[in-house]
Amino acid sequence: MITSKRSTTVLAGAVALSLALAACGGGNDNGSSGNSGAAVTSLTVLDYYNNDPDKALVQKGLDACGTKLGVSIQRETVPGDTLIQKVLQQASSKTLPDVLMLDNPDVQQIAATGALAPLNDLGLNADGVIQGMVDATSYDGKLYGLAPVTNTIALFYNKDMLAEAGVQPPKTWDELKAAAKKLTKPGRYGIAFNANATYEGSWQFLPAMWTNGGDETDLKTPQVAEALQLWVDLVQSGSASKSVINWTQGDAKDQFVAGKAAMMVNGPWQIPALQESPKVKWDVVTFPLNKPDQTPVAPLGGEAWTVPLNKDQAKQQKAADFVKCLNSDENELAWAKARFTLPTKAALLDQYAKEVPSMKAFAEQVKTARSRTGKLGDKWPDAAKVIYQAIQLALTGKASAQDAFKQASGG
Repeated sequence: MITSKRSTTVLAGAVALSLALAACGGGNDNGSSGNSGAAVTSLTVLDYYNNDPDKALVQKGLDACGTKLGVSIQRETVPGDTLIQKVLQQASSKTLPDVLMLDNPDVQQIAATGALAPLNDLGLNADGVIQGMVDATSYDGKLYGLAPVTNTIALFYNKDMLAEAGVQPPKTWDELKAAAKKLTKPGRYGIAFNANATYEGSWQFLPAMWTNGGDETDLKTPQVAEALQLWVDLVQSGSASKSVINWTQGDAKDQFVAGKAAMMVNGPWQIPALQESPKVKWDVVTFPLNKPDQTPVAPLGGEAWTVPLNKDQAKQQKAADFVKCLNSDENELAWAKARFTLPTKAALLDQYAKEVPSMKAFAEQVKTARSRTGKLGDKWPDAAKVIYQAIQLALTGKASAQDAFKQASGG
């Protein structure tokens, strides 16, 4: 599952796609110049769930909705980092699929090109969907995608290690630093996280930054610097490895599973791997607060399903009906349970947490989670780059937490 990484070609791709659509006069026409009047018997689908178990689990959901709507599904899957290029190629050749899955931060960029049909015009709405996902899948006041499930990040901890050290799961930053220090001993760090120079490093920093009131529209505030100081304190105290500047989320998970880290910042997609190591007794809490009156705010991951513009109006409507089916309450719960993700409808979260206790903290975390593109739209990647560059500067001692964002943004 692609949870936080975004293709570095998206911005250039969005511009190219806009030009391609302008030159071609529209998106997918499937050989039709209007409403053919013929019954729609098949739909084409493009997504990046190209590896099992996700590929097979998603296929099951797609087939179920296809059967319900009386259409066969012709599905193509590609690696995640090639999806946007694939969309560009299909746009230029007017072969966009009937249904297109996009990583949620990409929806606004692709919608801005004019390649997608507004779902509101096709009878769909986002009633009951958590606000963060609505923000991610809307552009210029219109809804362009619906996400059946989402994910986020929180704090995993090793129950045995904390119990042995007499440490309670931390609720504040001070408690987090104290716990991490007490849990650190030869061969084991108190906490593991990803602070590498990628969008994933920025993604992992957002719970600290957003929870503390920091904002991507102004990265030079004291609230942002305080969040970065938390990362610096954990590394400089020896509670976190200096190698976090190179680690991926998978690396953090490996450290945790191997008993080399007592806590980690990570997401529920790691749970299947944790279940393969039954000796590791773990639990999850929401990300700690700097001050008791704060609300934990983390980023939203997950993918949305969209409908490319299609001159065949009957097929476009059927594609919208298909997206609606994928986002039914029944399907949201089924996909969430099968894939350790979370339903996007707020009313389903408490029920889901009761049925899947290991996801309780994530269900709470996601209620107040935010979209990465909610405020900056297609400018988010620029901010994300400044964030991970600032983290690198601070953790390598090249800048203080107070000066790192100024340096990373060029002054």
